[in-house]
Amino acid sequence: MSPYGHDHRLVQTGVIGHKDSDHPVILPMAAHELDLWRRAHPTYSYWCGTQLGGCGGELSDRRYTNKVCHFAHHPNAVCHRTANGESSADHLFIKRGVQHLLSRQQVRGRVKTRDLGTGPGDAVDVDLPGARRRLRFQLGNLDYRAWRRSADDLAEEGVDDLDWVFGPDTPVTRELVGRHGFCLRVRLETVGGERRVHIGAETQDRTVEWTPLEECKLTPTGLITPRVESIRISQPRPKPFTFPLAGGVIFVPVPEASAPTNSPFVDDDRHLIVADVKPVDSPVVRALLSLPGDTDPPPADHVYRAAYSAHMLVTEGGGWAVHTDRYVRLNVNEAQRTGLWVPPPMAGTAPVPATRPPSQPKQPTEAQVSPPEPARMQQRPAKPTVLTKDDLVVRLRDALAERARLGATTTWEALAKQIGFDAAELSAADRRDLLVEVDSPLSEYVPVRSALLREGTKPLPYLGDILDRLGVPYAKGSSQIRQWAVVERDRAYAAYGQPARAMGARLNLAPAQRHLLTKTPGPRKSVQVLTPVRRSEPKQHARTDARMSELIAQLREVRSRLTKSVRKRVNRSIRGAEAWLGTLPMQRVPARARAAAQSREHHVSSLENALTAARTDIAGSEFLTRHQDAQKSTVPKAEKTAPIPTKFSSAPAASTDTSTSEARLTRQLLRAASRGETVHLLDLEGGITLPDATLRMRLVSVDRNAGPDGPLLSALVTAPAGGPVLFFRKILNELGLAVPQTDQALKAIWHREQERAYAAHATPPRPMPPRLVPPAESVS
Repeated sequence: MSPYGHDHRLVQTGVIGHKDSDHPVILPMAAHELDLWRRAHPTYSYWCGTQLGGCGGELSDRRYTNKVCHFAHHPNAVCHRTANGESSADHLFIKRGVQHLLSRQQVRGRVKTRDLGTGPGDAVDVDLPGARRRLRFQLGNLDYRAWRRSADDLAEEGVDDLDWVFGPDTPVTRELVGRHGFCLRVRLETVGGERRVHIGAETQDRTVEWTPLEECKLTPTGLITPRVESIRISQPRPKPFTFPLAGGVIFVPVPEASAPTNSPFVDDDRHLIVADVKPVDSPVVRALLSLPGDTDPPPADHVYRAAYSAHMLVTEGGGWAVHTDRYVRLNVNEAQRTGLWVPPPMAGTAPVPATRPPSQPKQPTEAQVSPPEPARMQQRPAKPTVLTKDDLVVRLRDALAERARLGATTTWEALAKQIGFDAAELSAADRRDLLVEVDSPLSEYVPVRSALLREGTKPLPYLGDILDRLGVPYAKGSSQIRQWAVVERDRAYAAYGQPARAMGARLNLAPAQRHLLTKTPGPRKSVQVLTPVRRSEPKQHARTDARMSELIAQLREVRSRLTKSVRKRVNRSIRGAEAWLGTLPMQRVPARARAAAQSREHHVSSLENALTAARTDIAGSEFLTRHQDAQKSTVPKAEKTAPIPTKFSSAPAASTDTSTSEARLTRQLLRAASRGETVHLLDLEGGITLPDATLRMRLVSVDRNAGPDGPLLSALVTAPAGGPVLFFRKILNELGLAVPQTDQALKAIWHREQERAYAAHATPPRPMPPRLVPPAESVS
């Protein structure tokens, strides 16, 4: 028994020289690599260092040929060190790497490791006194509140600027990406007895571009990688946080007050003004107001309402402003009720006495309730305001939404009086066109505001034509329009009410007997087919139906070649579209398809998505078939003529199992390529249980059967620490390709093959970029 047999912990890291050393080392795991290491460093002594959380005892390197080489404590040593793997000394490797970077760039700084409660490897702090800046490499996990506490503590230490570099991917990193557009990350890769430090820039699409630490720069603005530099150049100023204001606000501009020029809410594309703002059921407050910059600021002698687009902008320092994109001017009566405005006295009007006898109740004069316009304008009726069509559509939307908020319907004459236009100048066709614009595009989640308009006590006589143009099924000529308008009116009251309520379902206008029953000849009993009674429809509807029929035909043609899951999806899309078109046999019409509540566009989109999935599925099946055929052609004849297995023979079964495993591996890699993803080595088919040599042989087989110019699917496999797997060089060698000597060249080849795989298996396929690695014979 080995004298170290009692120490079952595989210690991979230690320090060189003495127990308090900060010079880390990773013992090579392979026996031949350890032999080279011993010959290169015959005088090294290894210790379970205190800066690793160890006992401080001396370690011996143990060489094995049948398992991983590792350090071992001397007999009778007592050690409570919990982290022993490759990453347990990452903080020391980061410390040494940053020290080398400071020395090479001649930057004055101090590097120290920090124990934040779970061990000496929690963090590494880099102080740059010349720039009054600090870098913190955060290697332990933090939640948001702990991160904020740490940031506040560092700020109290006199640090003006702080850059965080995170090891693990946590919600805090995603929070920083949302704030600043990027987040710095750190990872380490094992090379011999070293761990090479790489700095990454994570962006909002969750991708990380890694750069070796020695290629980064330490500047007064922090740690810079090429990717960070480009992001900071193109990154707009961080925007304040936004919260919706329920019910909107009422406001009046204050022209005598000006907004501060250094406000965090200043935007080149918007107006920032000071206004008296009154949120719903709240007192008036003077605040900053951000308005659209494509129009002039509103005049200060009116009151305005921003009902549905008002948001509060908030900064971390506590400042706030109100942001709105749309607002409407209130009429005289509404403006007076807000308390923000009273009509100015007219010229020549006697002032109202301060007191009045009780027998003489105060009567407002005409001037007190008239709009604030010059006196000469009161001598003749005001001309209607000239509005463009786009302006009129916007005002109609706001006015109808306001009526819904009040729980009331309206008429064209009332709208014209409220908005300020001459309704008599609009023909019935003009009114229909305007209301179609008001309610476009049709959405299940937005009520149709045209339902609030009335002629007398009934909905508009041309409401059915409006709904038909919006795409509401069976609306034209329907006998249920009046009931539909009542339901939609209630939906509008719910959506725009204060407070808003959940809307009910929109009424389905499909008639109870909307089909004629005809007989479809067949080999057996005739089947009743639903043939819709359709009235004349717009040309665009006819084109949409023709497109549906074309997609159904294409899906029927390829349906037999699909796998089970994709075929079920295709069948579901076909049934829904045929139910809409009325060509589905009655026995096969599901309840939800009979309702036909979805729009034409929904069915077209469903069919197009199903066709895309079908093409991807067929491409994967064809690739797998080619792979299996190529695999069969390489099997020796002796194996092809193997005897029929008996219950005492298991060799053929094992061969079949290998073939099945390779097929599953191929499907997994093809699926990742079609999605533009990679596969972690431990998530790979057999990645945990199979030896590296067996797994490498299977990956080589997958790549070989892709053809001489096919992309290397093995490049989609990533190592546990990121980057290519350790045996990627051997894969290139076995495929007859030149093996690069440097890690940088290897990684470039690895990334290029990923790009080629994504291009080859995209839907539709894209042209592949050229291969970076040449054949081995062309190099020799």
